[in-house]
Amino acid sequence: MKAPLRNNSARLLLGPGPSPVHPRVLAALSEPVLGHLDPEFCDIMSETTQLLRYVFATENALTVPLSGTGSAGMDASLTNLLEPGDKAVVLSCGVFGERLCDIVPRLGAELVKVDSKWGTPVDPADVKRAIAQAGRPKVVAAVHAETSTGVLQPLEEITKYAHEAGALMVVDAVTSLGGTEVPTDRLSLDFVYSGTQKCLSCPPGLAPVTLSEAAQQAIARRKSAVSSWYLDLSMIQRYWTGERFYHHTAPVNMVYALHEALSLIREETLEHCWARHARNARAFSEGVTAMGLELLVAPEYRLPSLVVIKVPQGIDDAQVRQKLLSDYNIEIGGGLGELKGKIWRVGLMGHGSKQSNIVLLLAALEHILKNLGMDVPEGAGTSAASRAFSN
Repeated sequence: MKAPLRNNSARLLLGPGPSPVHPRVLAALSEPVLGHLDPEFCDIMSETTQLLRYVFATENALTVPLSGTGSAGMDASLTNLLEPGDKAVVLSCGVFGERLCDIVPRLGAELVKVDSKWGTPVDPADVKRAIAQAGRPKVVAAVHAETSTGVLQPLEEITKYAHEAGALMVVDAVTSLGGTEVPTDRLSLDFVYSGTQKCLSCPPGLAPVTLSEAAQQAIARRKSAVSSWYLDLSMIQRYWTGERFYHHTAPVNMVYALHEALSLIREETLEHCWARHARNARAFSEGVTAMGLELLVAPEYRLPSLVVIKVPQGIDDAQVRQKLLSDYNIEIGGGLGELKGKIWRVGLMGHGSKQSNIVLLLAALEHILKNLGMDVPEGAGTSAASRAFSN
């Protein structure tokens, strides 16, 4: 007889995602399953899209959660907008910018890549030159919150240059949505996608997206069918926006969970949620620097939901993360790509962005680093963070 599922460890998830899930969201997951065309579920769908518009700060009619992780949102953005022969200007300053670049040629489109050193944002002047080089690109794509480096990419100038060239602005907001302003309508962003497992504090499995009227028209004017049947928004929107035309079986209980997670943000208010993330990131950053550690990203470009620390010389990255996991039940993330072994990625997202978690992690890091021979001032991290919370 097969053994039952064991009780998993209740980790404190302070890595780059997934983030801690609120008990109300976990309870929503356990509600009885409804049919994906049941009238009661259709009401929940309608409420979920309304809540998503609130969190995306948009009036876009086509604002829905796709069935899939944040990477499905990434794939859907370019797959729906680009056709063979189109040009796409893509900003890359980390792993997820590189993934956008990887998708473009798979669609038969031409990639014009704009690079920046990992840990720094892309210079808008470089984007302007790339757009001029491309002529009239169909799309300009940027990662607003680069999860591999902790960089928050400014969007104002880039979006202005994109729209002046007649291009659609695509934005990856996987690690920013709910944690800082995503200026969907303020900047008239055309296709913004995210994931449920970061600042929304929901399990992974859905990819919220929002499309401007211009993006919807671009899809409607396509000369060829969208190459992905599953991610074809011309069909998916018929299920989510009124007609309820069957496309695929929606992950019903994940929609329950997202509805509850978005409701929590609405109750807190979006502005208060942004302020909480900013305050907690600032306190943690001050605690880290007081311990003698160095942060990767300049203060003006740091994500409030993800703080990235340089691994000190002589300290083994993996050993520290393993000690945090085994001794304190805390998960943080290591580096990816060219930053592998060189950084720690600390996620302070959604339900996990709270003062008690910050003080606990700083105390644990101090203890572990001291035992590994690093000279860390006694209580410096927690004291600096406490001062920051008091100000």
